[in-house]
Amino acid sequence: MISFIINVIKIIFLLGFLIFIHEGGHFIVAKLCKVKVKEFSIGFGKIIWQKQKKETKYTLRLIPLGGFCNMEGESEESDDEGSFSKASVWKRMAIILAGATVNILFGILVYFLIISTVAIQFMDPAKDTIFNRIYYGAKNTGVFIISIFESIKTLFAGGIATDQMVGIVGISEVVVKTTGIINYIYLLAVISVSLGVTNLLPIPALDGGKILILIIEIIRGKPMKVETEAKIQLIGFSIIFALFLLVTYNDILRIGSGS
Repeated sequence: MISFIINVIKIIFLLGFLIFIHEGGHFIVAKLCKVKVKEFSIGFGKIIWQKQKKETKYTLRLIPLGGFCNMEGESEESDDEGSFSKASVWKRMAIILAGATVNILFGILVYFLIISTVAIQFMDPAKDTIFNRIYYGAKNTGVFIISIFESIKTLFAGGIATDQMVGIVGISEVVVKTTGIINYIYLLAVISVSLGVTNLLPIPALDGGKILILIIEIIRGKPMKVETEAKIQLIGFSIIFALFLLVTYNDILRIGSGS
């Protein structure tokens, strides 16, 4: 029973933390750009905790599979001075990019620190200097980043089937199997970078899809209609949700078969 509780805590903390820093990136840059944030939420569904502070309501919701930073004028017409839609295209782009950027930078920094710290186990004691550790950490971190982009390239080239993808159930299984704080933090870093890079893919409903819409706005010289953008986002969300269900189903089958 204790082991089960610990595993649940490990999974919820990992998901919650990555969501928090992602949405926190959006939140901080929105504030810096003078855009009003109506609600900052971790999780979806029913509210289990909330606190109103000035213009923003902070909430914790029941389902820890995501979060959101609801900004004034983001999904509706608004003439408010602090409206997202009234901000310059470059400020809106910075706000959208902030979430994934924080995930990537956090993951890379943690990965670098771990690799640099454990480098002493693989180095000649005579060469164990802070500079050599930094070099070792930077070199391996670079390889790590390249491997992620290679995986994405393979995915789009059709080299990875949907039954080879890992969803929330598969990730939870990996988290449960981690032993020791270093392995857990290492996994946290890997998932953080992967989450950040994936979120920047030019797919509607993801941050990358929103960036693509802003690039189209720059080219056209005028913003897309709110209704049109909402329809595009809905289509993208539907596709992602369908993929989520398929990957989750495959995760369950894989775990059930013991493969």
